[in-house]
Amino acid sequence: MIKIKKRKFLLLPGDGIGPEVIGEVKKIINWFNNKKSLDFEIEEELVGGSAYEKHGMPITDEVFYKALESEAVILGAVGGPKWDNLEFSKKPERALLKLRKELKLFANLRPAICFKQLVDASSLKPELVSGLDIMFVRELTGGIYFGEPRGIKPIDNGERKGINTHVYTTSEIERVARVAFDLARKRNNKVTSCEKSNVMEAGQLWKEEVQSIHEKEYKDVELNHMLADNCAMQLVRNPKQFDVIVTDNLFGDMLSDEAAMLTGSLGLLPSASLGAKDKNGNMRSLYEPVHGSAPDIAGKGIANPIATILSFAMALKYTLDLDKEAETLEKAVQNVLDEGLRTKDILSNGTKEVSTSTMGDAIISKLQ
Repeated sequence: MIKIKKRKFLLLPGDGIGPEVIGEVKKIINWFNNKKSLDFEIEEELVGGSAYEKHGMPITDEVFYKALESEAVILGAVGGPKWDNLEFSKKPERALLKLRKELKLFANLRPAICFKQLVDASSLKPELVSGLDIMFVRELTGGIYFGEPRGIKPIDNGERKGINTHVYTTSEIERVARVAFDLARKRNNKVTSCEKSNVMEAGQLWKEEVQSIHEKEYKDVELNHMLADNCAMQLVRNPKQFDVIVTDNLFGDMLSDEAAMLTGSLGLLPSASLGAKDKNGNMRSLYEPVHGSAPDIAGKGIANPIATILSFAMALKYTLDLDKEAETLEKAVQNVLDEGLRTKDILSNGTKEVSTSTMGDAIISKLQ
C-alpha cells in the first residue's frame, strides 16, 4: 500500500479528564498508522492549567508555534477549580481563546446528534429527539468575547463597572454564513440564522448581512431568521425543525450547550473549529470534545472518550479529506454502542459499564 505524506497532529491533553480521553485518540491514530499506512505524526504538549503549573502561563510560545505548524490540533479540555483564583490572563481557558483567535479559527462546528442507542437518556420525550441531527455553526473570533473596550474598572460611590463590547463586521458575518450555507447544501439544505435584532444593532447587522449573502450566493438554500431566545425555546419544543443553525459567539455558546443536553450526554459530542482555506486549499483547525475537564472524575478511568474520538473523526473529514476513514471510525463507535457497552455517564439498564480504556479498545476492535 502506498503511504500518503506525513501529517502532523498536535495533541494537547490539557487538564482533568483531558489526558485520559486524548490517550484513547492516540491509540486510534497509532492503529491507523499501523493498519492503514496513514503516516500520521504525533506531538504532545501541555496546555491550560497543566501548562501554568510548569511554565506559569496557560500556553507557551513554543506550543503556540507548534500549533501553527500542525495539520490539526486536538485538544482534551482545560480548566478546573484549582485555577479559579488566578488572574484573568493566566486562567487555563485563555489558552483556548488564544488558539482560536491567533489561528483565526472563526467557525465552530458543533453537531448535536441523538444516537439511536441513547434516545432514552435524553431529558425530552423520545419522539422529539429520535433521529435528531443539528449542526451548529458558531462564529468564534468576534462578538462579545473579544470586543473592545472590555474590563472591570472602579466608578463612583465605591462601585465597580464590568464592560464587554459586542461588535461584528460585515466580513466576519459573511465568512461564517458561507460555512453554514455550504454545510447545509451537503445536508438538508436549510439554515436558521439566530440573533437579537429586535434589541441589538449588532444583531440587526447580522440579520441583514446573512440575508444579503443568501440572496447573492445561496438562493437554493432555505433561510429562516429566528431570535435567539425563541431558538432556545424551539430547541426544547421541536428540535427536529432545525438543520444548520448559524449564530454569533455568545448565542452559539449557549444554544449549542442547550442542544447538546437534548442528546443525552455531553460525553458523546465532538466539535471542530476551522479557519479559512489558503490558496492551496489548506486550513488551520482545532478539534475538541464539547464536554469540559470534569475534574471530579479525573484519574478514575471512567470518562467517556467517544466525544474526543469523534472529534478526531471530524479532523479526518474536514482537515484531511479522509471521508472514508472518518465514516469507518464513526461506524465503529455506533457498533460498540449497539453492543451495549457504556461508560458511566451513559449507563442504563441492560448495558455493561466499561472504563475509558476499555471503550477505546472496543472501538479499535470494531475498526478491524
